[in-house]
Amino acid sequence: MMFLQYAIWGSWGPVLSEYLINNLGFSNFQVGTLIGLLPLATIISPFVGGQLADRYFPTEKVIAFLQLAGGVILFIVARSTSYTFMMWMMLLYCLLYAPTLALTNSIAFINLENSEKDFGKIRVWGTIGWIVAGLSLSGWRLVSQGNTELTMRGDTLVLAAVFSIIMGLQSFSLPHTPPKKGSVSPWAFLEALKMLKYKNFLIFMIIAFIVATELMFYYILTAPFLTSAKIGVSPSMVPGVMVIAQVAEIFVMALLLPYFMGKFGIRTTLAIGVLAWPIRYIIFAIGTPAWLVIASLSLHGFCYVFFFTAAFIYVDMVAPSDIRASAQSLIALVTLGIGNYLGSLFAGWIGDYFTVDGVTNWTGVFIVPCALTILCAVAFMLFFRDEATSAAQAA
Repeated sequence: MMFLQYAIWGSWGPVLSEYLINNLGFSNFQVGTLIGLLPLATIISPFVGGQLADRYFPTEKVIAFLQLAGGVILFIVARSTSYTFMMWMMLLYCLLYAPTLALTNSIAFINLENSEKDFGKIRVWGTIGWIVAGLSLSGWRLVSQGNTELTMRGDTLVLAAVFSIIMGLQSFSLPHTPPKKGSVSPWAFLEALKMLKYKNFLIFMIIAFIVATELMFYYILTAPFLTSAKIGVSPSMVPGVMVIAQVAEIFVMALLLPYFMGKFGIRTTLAIGVLAWPIRYIIFAIGTPAWLVIASLSLHGFCYVFFFTAAFIYVDMVAPSDIRASAQSLIALVTLGIGNYLGSLFAGWIGDYFTVDGVTNWTGVFIVPCALTILCAVAFMLFFRDEATSAAQAA
């Protein structure tokens, strides 16, 4: 499940911006708007998905329907070159895909005996899926280079569509996970929102939101940055080069996350994750030597796993059992939704602001997320305290 869930996103997430800019001629802001549709959908739809799974339908069947329908739409989007048509169709697709990000976490947490210990070992397969998608795309482009019979417009979206159809079928084999019976409130998402009354949970969500906005500088601008004259990676090699980040994710998620969570607790794990962000963006801002920039992609393992993966574990620790799907939707709303949507627009605007006559000042671009993530790291260390047990009891 995790392999396919993130193979879908990994097929288009890291490299769609390069395709839209270099092949279709879209502006940075248009690209930011398109990439921002998934976060926008995550604002709108996860509460619906969480509500359906928590109260009405088995989680595995909800996931199956959403992925099958999404795969069909991706095939249509792949053939489009119109910005307006692509925007509306991608919005429809993202409204279907967004709930599955929270629901796959939820079905894993519900069916694992020890989620704090075992979730990282399951979630690492999502990273493997992301890597396989990137390497498959690079291999396809190398094989089809110069061969008009093999060249396919929108290949990044076609690959995502194939994975989506496969996952829709595979979802019927997932553990049967029916909705909870006898819940106190029929409106699970309202109960999840009440968790924001607790100080530490609110502080955590605010910092997670800000960090999520800066994640989009990586997703939207890294591929164009790598193909710029400053770094010099060829477009056909970008998907393969960017899987360095996911290889690091595997190591961090499978080996380091369980160790740090068990030995140092959630607060220290999250703190390391926050601190890794400005280090990576400092290297990007300096921009030389090129090998160091490429090597710094490996920091994504700590950036993403020690903060965002650990964040989902933290939410599962503090959420009451009958609203866990909606609690996962809440963190998805704040990070993958509102944070990534505003971050997409912000990153696109910053990219255009520092671009003059087609030449981008990459140092100026990456100084911005560097400064903001430093502020997040300081605020997190000063104000967040790990009170998971008492928060759960209060909730």
